[in-house]
Amino acid sequence: MTAGRLLIGATPLGQPSDASNRLIRALASADVIAAEDTRRVRALATALEVRPAGRIVSLYDQNEASRVPALLDDIRGGATVLLVSDAGMPLISDPGYRMVAACVDAGLPVHCLPGPSAVTTALAVAGLPSERFCFEGFAPRKKAARATWLQSLANELRTCVFFESPRRLGECLADAVEVLGPQRRAVVCRELTKTHEEIVRGRLGELAEWATGPVLGEITVVLAGATPTADPEALVAEVNRLVDDDGLRVKDACAQVVAAHPGAPSRRELYDAVLRSRA
Repeated sequence: MTAGRLLIGATPLGQPSDASNRLIRALASADVIAAEDTRRVRALATALEVRPAGRIVSLYDQNEASRVPALLDDIRGGATVLLVSDAGMPLISDPGYRMVAACVDAGLPVHCLPGPSAVTTALAVAGLPSERFCFEGFAPRKKAARATWLQSLANELRTCVFFESPRRLGECLADAVEVLGPQRRAVVCRELTKTHEEIVRGRLGELAEWATGPVLGEITVVLAGATPTADPEALVAEVNRLVDDDGLRVKDACAQVVAAHPGAPSRRELYDAVLRSRA
């Protein structure tokens, strides 16, 4: 018998009409739907006017390890298993990793039905640099762990996306002000794509003050990367080395060093500093 396959299906964040045609077909035809919450996937199917043909089983953090062997047997037996989470792409701070890893280890086919993700949706609307970014999952719950985590982002040049509980958002932003300073830019995205969607942009100090009031809904935070800095003395030393060892002109060496160090002063400022050092 030909082995089946695992389909990873991205589900809408809030608007059922965001579901892809491939997801709709998979909901209707999959032999098994492994869902983080069976009630939610049934509600989504109803909203999409889809009647699932296969059985629906739960697959969430606490039962995923125990569910995997039986689902692997289903796939080996020729079944198509559709893996979905409550909203967005499975595995992204949601269940599914153990299932996918087990299929890969067993040499069983794994395919993805692309679609919504709160991570990329928030990044797209934030208005912060997006050519390079990192995703940090959920912010730590405890204050000490959260402070350590925020400190690890102090010099992170990439834009950072993370999730936070609405109940802890105010504390998280207040801690971010303490560790990262009030001027770091950030964006709080609440209820993305839903009826009460709210995008709040500002500096960490402003956002921390805004979040002292009640905040409801799913929260995604986009944090600007750190402003690059460079040690002026080290840059001058590097220019002098290029001049003395490689025979470059001071002007050319300054241009090369500035290009290689984000956050460096202007070429003119560096040039003047080098001349002072060589006087």
